[in-house]
Amino acid sequence: MAEAAVEAALAELAALLAPAAGEAARAGAAAAALALSGDAAGRRLLAGRPEALAALLELAAAPGPPAARDALGCLVNVSAEPAAREPLLAALPALLALLPAGPACGLLANLCRERGAARRVLRGLRERGPGLGPLLDALGEPRPPAQLGPLLCNLSQLPEGRRGLLDRSRRSVQRLLPFTQYGDSAVHRRGIVGALRNCCFEHEDHEWLLSEEVDILPFLLLPLAGPEELPEDEMERLPPELQYLPQDKRREEEPDIRKMLLESIMLLTATKAGRRTVRDRGTYLVLRELHRWEQDPRVLAACERLIQVLIGDEPGPGMENLLEVTVPEDVEQQLQRLDREEEERWQQEEEERRAARGSTAHPEEPPR
Repeated sequence: MAEAAVEAALAELAALLAPAAGEAARAGAAAAALALSGDAAGRRLLAGRPEALAALLELAAAPGPPAARDALGCLVNVSAEPAAREPLLAALPALLALLPAGPACGLLANLCRERGAARRVLRGLRERGPGLGPLLDALGEPRPPAQLGPLLCNLSQLPEGRRGLLDRSRRSVQRLLPFTQYGDSAVHRRGIVGALRNCCFEHEDHEWLLSEEVDILPFLLLPLAGPEELPEDEMERLPPELQYLPQDKRREEEPDIRKMLLESIMLLTATKAGRRTVRDRGTYLVLRELHRWEQDPRVLAACERLIQVLIGDEPGPGMENLLEVTVPEDVEQQLQRLDREEEERWQQEEEERRAARGSTAHPEEPPR
């Protein structure tokens, strides 16, 4: 009986979202749908109602109705559910037309967590003409959408996404670099650092990324640096941006972002030339002080691995490029499992933080 009542209520909600219901009824239904999407059970219910999703999409894409924001916020939340992804991807042209608005970025970021969906979104962006251009242009806004970073990160899991960010003619990756220290949004900062880390998998671009034209290394090191005073001879070994930092300099507060920064630098040490450049620019000094300060065991482990690469012996013949070394299948599967577990942990912590704030429906900071 309870299940039948839920089905009836969802059918009524879908009917009230339809254009025939009128503007006032649709506004109330959109607000109810947004509230329902505020917890996992509600998102699952909505994800299983394609007609409700279709009505929400139509409402969200309409430029006039005030209920469009609630409808889009609901879709951002529901897009975290696997069952909703295919119906939403079927409406991809309408969703892409809403970019680069923040909620649309959040919705597409959720959809792009899977590689197949990310490929469809990239293809859709290219078919519209400008590709990643509008997303990169939005980085120049006074306050870029917080969800833009996660979207760029998820698109960059694919080689074709990384190629778009590494487009030298458009100076695309240079637009990302200032956001490694972006204080207004940890969500945006986390996504941008993740996108940079993904770009560092392209070892053919390492020399360019480390060159003066991009100079990525100081942007990766500065969030890891603290206010410690170093001897003059050590200070001179650092890039100018890391010398004589103020006493109130604070390290990146999010452990997972610190870990991604370290992983990015580790990737840049994959080649012999990259290791030499990273060593010569005083990276070990920053890592040494970080290691003394760090408390998170995962970040400490990443820091120790990188230190070992910098102070250890050079790899033997045939192993100079570590990104071309074949990783055993069981090791690769273990790394993928650890990545999934870390993502699930982050999602759970986000849910707990949102519940603690007393607002479970929050389209500005969607589940990832």
